[in-house]
Amino acid sequence: MKRKATTRTAPAPKSSPVKTAFNYLSVMVMAAVLILGIGIGIAFSSTTITDTRNVASREFIDRAAPNADLCVQYGASAMVMDTRLFVSLNPFNVYVSQPSMRPGCVLRTNSWNLLEDRKLVTHEQVRDCKNRMNTFGFTGDLGTSPEINCVYQNDGAKNFYLTQSGGTPGQTEQF
Repeated sequence: MKRKATTRTAPAPKSSPVKTAFNYLSVMVMAAVLILGIGIGIAFSSTTITDTRNVASREFIDRAAPNADLCVQYGASAMVMDTRLFVSLNPFNVYVSQPSMRPGCVLRTNSWNLLEDRKLVTHEQVRDCKNRMNTFGFTGDLGTSPEINCVYQNDGAKNFYLTQSGGTPGQTEQF
């Protein structure tokens, strides 16, 4: 005679009210810590950095521009990088000097009269720059001895930070 197999199922464990309250309490504490951490991170990242070794915002660049009020009103503040390239032909090599970074400003084409009125550029320089569809950029204070150049806007240099992430570059004002 065969014995009938009996299967016993273990009774389901009953959860105690203390254990359930402990689980909810721990989840709430972890959520509060997460929210507090995000808040502290936002507070640290949104503070203005005034250290000259760290240029982290457009406002910092605007304040550092020569003739900052004039630059923001009639153009755009900029970072000017001066560097030199040396090319030897025999043997063929390219050498690059250490760049120097300075604050600067690029003027809109309809604001060139500021430079002409102060007699910083001649009418011929304005005509030559306009014929090449360029604009003027400068470093240094306009009241003392600025370095003024006719600069070309390079539309080929796109913002790859935006295009790689799938976003489209914002509208830029033509200078």
